[in-house]
Amino acid sequence: MYVCLCKRITDAQIRSAVHAGASSLAEIRDTLGASSQCGKCGNLAREIVRDALADYVDDQTLFYAAS
Repeated sequence: MYVCLCKRITDAQIRSAVHAGASSLAEIRDTLGASSQCGKCGNLAREIVRDALADYVDDQTLFYAAS
């Protein structure tokens, strides 16, 4: 779904940017341009970033060295 109509940015693009290392709306703004024109998409974009970060953390498996 389109999140930022001004820049034609989708939720999938935001999630991909998070998985590539972005961790805040500011970083999404810098990399994709979301919320850089009219700003109406800012709240939704921030929510998607938070959701994607939570999914990313939940998907990670931690391994510990045996002692």
